Amino acid sequence: MAEDFIAQLNDQEQQRYQKLARLRERGINPYPLRTQRTHTARQAIDAFTRGEAVQGAKFAGRLVALRDMGKLSFAHMQDGTAKIQLMIRKDLVGAENYVTIIKDIDLGDFIGVEGELMRTKTGEITIQVSKLELLAKTLSPLPEKFHGLKDIETRYRQRYLDLLSNEEVREIFVKRSRIVTAMRKYLDEQGFLEVETPVLQPLYGGGAAEPFITHHNKLDRDMYLRIADELYLKRLLVGGIERVYEISKDFRNEGVDFKHNPEFTMMECYQAYADYNDMMALVEGLYCACSMAANGKLQIKYQGNDIDLTPPWPRMSMRDLILKTSGLDIYVETDLPALRKRIDELNLKVERHPTWGKQVDELFATFAEPTLIQPTFVMDYPEEISPFAKKKPENPRVVERFEAFTLNMELGNAFTELNDPIDQYSRFLEQAEQRAAGDKEAQQMDMDFIQAMMHGMPPTGGLGVGVDRMVMLLTDQSSIREVILFPQLRS
Repeated sequence: MAEDFIAQLNDQEQQRYQKLARLRERGINPYPLRTQRTHTARQAIDAFTRGEAVQGAKFAGRLVALRDMGKLSFAHMQDGTAKIQLMIRKDLVGAENYVTIIKDIDLGDFIGVEGELMRTKTGEITIQVSKLELLAKTLSPLPEKFHGLKDIETRYRQRYLDLLSNEEVREIFVKRSRIVTAMRKYLDEQGFLEVETPVLQPLYGGGAAEPFITHHNKLDRDMYLRIADELYLKRLLVGGIERVYEISKDFRNEGVDFKHNPEFTMMECYQAYADYNDMMALVEGLYCACSMAANGKLQIKYQGNDIDLTPPWPRMSMRDLILKTSGLDIYVETDLPALRKRIDELNLKVERHPTWGKQVDELFATFAEPTLIQPTFVMDYPEEISPFAKKKPENPRVVERFEAFTLNMELGNAFTELNDPIDQYSRFLEQAEQRAAGDKEAQQMDMDFIQAMMHGMPPTGGLGVGVDRMVMLLTDQSSIREVILFPQLRS
């Protein structure tokens, strides 16, 4: 019952509830059906600054400050565009209404006001209020004096308070929206078609990750939340759509850290008659368009470092980077025993992995990746960890794959896509062996995808870009939780 809920309110909330009850006793609805607003605060301020008359204006917003001076009060009201001062005179609003304003309206309440704009002696643009009404009564007080909410747990768990208190947080999500809009615009202008593919899948694939598992009651079968869009988007290439993309939510059943969230946003695109070199140019163009939309420039700051997104970005092979930073040549040590022996000879402190490809990737992550400050394309990855990319003719141990990095963070992943169904089937078998050996992230056999490839898939370049990480870079945020409105948190 509502009485039980009211009884659980704390002292401050009880005081506000009593004010709400008094308003209702006087016939004032604390939650009216609707209001009228003719101007936002920003529109009114800009118009007044230009010398335009703002008459008969109606405003709405949240009361964030109130100073009672007897027969005159000054207040500030904030809407989604700006904060504006109110001057409330008892003789203009009426004695009874003035008492209601002072006694029964609290900071945080939503109000509607009518009045003329003026400039005070101190030069501040102000609404001289002729009418004020309550639009929504708040029962819980806002963070103290709007000086900013700093507690990390509260900020993430009660993001609405974070947005209310911290203007810079609101700006992050405004920029995020601009970034995604610019991404769509850029891809659309390049002739890509945006599509939607299944989130709930009978098989998962297209990435190295463990899935979330659910169950379809009517079909009586387990289903998976997608870990990537790749295999469905490639089916569309078989169907004749030559440039295709999707901006989607993907899900990976993994831990949470500064650059991983189990639910994240990915952009994947595929272009027929292209390769990974074309995808490098696409990444450069995409990041430039999004940086201009968010910041108006290509030179940005990230975690104290000057980052220049101006193309072309350096292109370096994984082999050369590992050789430069560790002294080990992976093109000489081409099997796992030889690679491990050389690791021991060089006294390299690195985690052990069960395959040559994964050991190479660990060497790169340990020694080379931390040295990549400016945006850099790292090319030619081991075939064992790249089951959907074409092998390089001169060295079949590696494939035409790149990842873009800056400041120890991956910005994008792309392949010259494998389109040979027999080779793809063999790669799935290799993945099955790794899965049987205990690798939970190895790909499952997807015969329907093989069947699609049997009908012919054109030469293709494919790309995946993590939208959350792009926003982290372009808004100078060190944690992915800062760019996701409602990140996953521990209980």
